Amino acid sequence: MSTENEGTAAPTPPAAPSAPPAPASATQASGQASAPRPADASPSDAPAAEPMTQQLPHTPAPGTGATQQIPPTAAAPGPDPAYAQGQVPAYAQGPDPAYGHDPAQAHTPAAHGAGGWPPPPPTVPAYSAGGSGHGGGAWGAPLTADGTPPAKPKGKGGLIAGVLVAALLAGGIGGGVGYWAADRSSDGAGSTTISAGTAPKELKREPGSIAGLAAGALPSVVTIEASAGDGEGGTGTGFVYDQQGHILTNNHVVASAANGGKLTATFFDGKKYEAEVVGRAQGYDVAVLKLKNPPTGLKPLALGDSEKVAVGDPTIAIGAPFGLSNTVTTGIISAKNRPVASGDASGGKNSYMSALQTDASINPGNSGGPLLDGRGAVIGINSAIQSAGNGGFGGGQAGSIGLGFAIPINQAKNVAESLIKTGKPVYPVISVSVDLQAKSEGAKISEQGAPANDLVDPNGPAGKAGLKPGDVITEFGGKPVDSGPTLISLIWTHKPGDTVKLTYLRDGKPNTVDITLGSRVGDK
Repeated sequence: MSTENEGTAAPTPPAAPSAPPAPASATQASGQASAPRPADASPSDAPAAEPMTQQLPHTPAPGTGATQQIPPTAAAPGPDPAYAQGQVPAYAQGPDPAYGHDPAQAHTPAAHGAGGWPPPPPTVPAYSAGGSGHGGGAWGAPLTADGTPPAKPKGKGGLIAGVLVAALLAGGIGGGVGYWAADRSSDGAGSTTISAGTAPKELKREPGSIAGLAAGALPSVVTIEASAGDGEGGTGTGFVYDQQGHILTNNHVVASAANGGKLTATFFDGKKYEAEVVGRAQGYDVAVLKLKNPPTGLKPLALGDSEKVAVGDPTIAIGAPFGLSNTVTTGIISAKNRPVASGDASGGKNSYMSALQTDASINPGNSGGPLLDGRGAVIGINSAIQSAGNGGFGGGQAGSIGLGFAIPINQAKNVAESLIKTGKPVYPVISVSVDLQAKSEGAKISEQGAPANDLVDPNGPAGKAGLKPGDVITEFGGKPVDSGPTLISLIWTHKPGDTVKLTYLRDGKPNTVDITLGSRVGDK
């Protein structure tokens, strides 16, 4: 279907004469007698064209969110058509089912102009075969006893076609189509709805269904409101980590309120509690809060094993996108070990993660919320999204395009335990300075900007393994390294003291060594 003229009034077909000229012989024989109407004459009246529709303004967002957004990457040049770039219009996503259609009955196409909608195209006859005429009866249809064309069947085709058009243009015509459909349904054709049968008094859902898993998890998820002393702040999500009242979330959710601000956590039942920061890890983008007066009977969410997650596994994301608390969305794991670098709301240094990628809808406000697997166990903390650009819901923030990223729960758990015990994060390190801007097939150790001993600590893990400035690290722990951020995110999936294989290039020749990771306490 062409969409170029949607919403534009169609030209009205020319009216057919009420009767053809009478033959001369007939005129002479009958005097003033009128000629009978031929069987192939089209009705004289054509319905008026539908006026152009108006686009409704966007509704402002009901809340603001703290989810960071990764700057969009430059698109590679290519011959892709324009409609394949950016967001796909709603009308390009395929027609919705026709509501009220009875599958037991054959589908009858609607005649153009039926009930005034859709507007007729330029007059083209539907050549026999029972096709619908444009603006009138079928061409070649026999006349009835009183000389008029037979009435069109009162099937449901016209209503169904109209509802399909309503789905295509619903953003523009709104209630107009609703009135038209209601008006059409009262013309004696009967109801177009179907019944699902007698519904049980209590509809039971299996505990393992999405509804069952969401019902079990929602009471343990909180909406976090963070506000700084100057009024700055935002909304995010967190979840109950233990029965002592610890809440696990993202650092960037609480960063604005970490120094003298105010934090509250609101549960599914609407009860709100004040909270305080126990510890933050800016590099990991993980934070732990504690409720000041936690209620009894807290139910921590079960933690899964993010190492065992496979691409294609189902996911459930819970959070407060744009301030809409207790929102549940679903998807799958679309990729693993995705290197992601992102900044927090305070404009601090970047965070790095080897993320779980999901197409479950994640938007500003989902940050810090749980990403569940098909059993309802937490496999990640929703943290960031890839955005096609700014100006999403409400015009202020971009929304989901199906690329969301979550911190693997195995990593987040290690960080949380350290924060609860000491209030500070501990990072594994190899003690080198990496050139984050270098364009190479790996992570290049910096060659300038500082003394050589600062670029590669001779007493650190990499120095002891023989690495030097200018070496290019191409593999770490059996996984490929294509950049500095990728190397950092891979290192941080391990613990201090782990021994890992590392491959690097020097003068184009590969070398592989075993390296034992050191540690660094706190954020720089």
